[in-house]
Amino acid sequence: MLDASSDLEPSLAAAAGAWLYARPWEPLVPPPAASAPHGPGPHGSARPGPSQADLDRATAELARVREERDGAHEELATLRKQARRLRSDADRARAEGRRALSEAQELLEQARTARDEAATALEVATDERRAADAERTAARAELRVARKLADARVRLLLDTIVDAASGLRSELALAPTTDLPADLVAPPQVPAVGRVGSRGRFVDDPELLDELLRQPRAHLVVDGYNVTKTAYPELTLEQQRRLLVDGLGALAARSGAEVTCCFDGQPTPLPATALARGIRVRFSVGEIADDLIRRLVQAEPTGRVVVVVTSDQEVARDVEARGAHVVPSATLVARLHHA
Repeated sequence: MLDASSDLEPSLAAAAGAWLYARPWEPLVPPPAASAPHGPGPHGSARPGPSQADLDRATAELARVREERDGAHEELATLRKQARRLRSDADRARAEGRRALSEAQELLEQARTARDEAATALEVATDERRAADAERTAARAELRVARKLADARVRLLLDTIVDAASGLRSELALAPTTDLPADLVAPPQVPAVGRVGSRGRFVDDPELLDELLRQPRAHLVVDGYNVTKTAYPELTLEQQRRLLVDGLGALAARSGAEVTCCFDGQPTPLPATALARGIRVRFSVGEIADDLIRRLVQAEPTGRVVVVVTSDQEVARDVEARGAHVVPSATLVARLHHA
């Protein structure tokens, strides 16, 4: 750049260049030549002014400087365009970066939501699987119990039939079979001889109870407190239970029947002597003894002799509908007192 303090020789070209670059140009203007009188000077010659060659050089220099200035302006314009383009690219890049960051944050939030939902679904599926496993285990246990109960009922029914057939053979004193099928074709008619059985007895007859319990595989189900309130109402419940279980033990030993005694309430320890007699004692937990008796009768196979001792008419009606024999509590009390 041109400066007033530069070492340039004052010339019109230097002054023009300084003027084009908006620099101080006055010091670079050469001083005007002093006017000399016509004729030779002190040295015998006159000082000439700027020649045409100097003016041409100054004009050429001025044109070159203008070209450089124009080039510089064009280069500056180009650089400014590039700068604007770069700023525009930078703005777009920043905008795209912000948009990408926003999309990434949204995707991250969606991923977190999906992860939470998946965790919740996994927890629910785990709970459902545990519940299903528990239900399957319970169902299998119930199925095993049902199968065991069915097998027990079938075996018990078969044993009852076999014992009944054996007892009937002994009671009827049947002789060994000697007849052949051909001998039985059109046999002579022999009048049948009727025999009196338990149907001719009243329910309050203790002999009816004895006759029922002598049947093969008979099962005696006793409504405990219904009997003890009839027999020993003045005693405590513990004393009532002990006396009844002792009496039922003697009755079971004499008849050979299966005996189950049902009491209301929570399980209560019984004396070892009472348990040693083989009496099954059941307490109704979460239900009443009447419902427990109904379930016991329902569990028995059809055809087995089941005797229920109770004075509850509703219970008597329900168990009779299932094929059980019902005997009043007073009948059992009378049998126990006369044992």
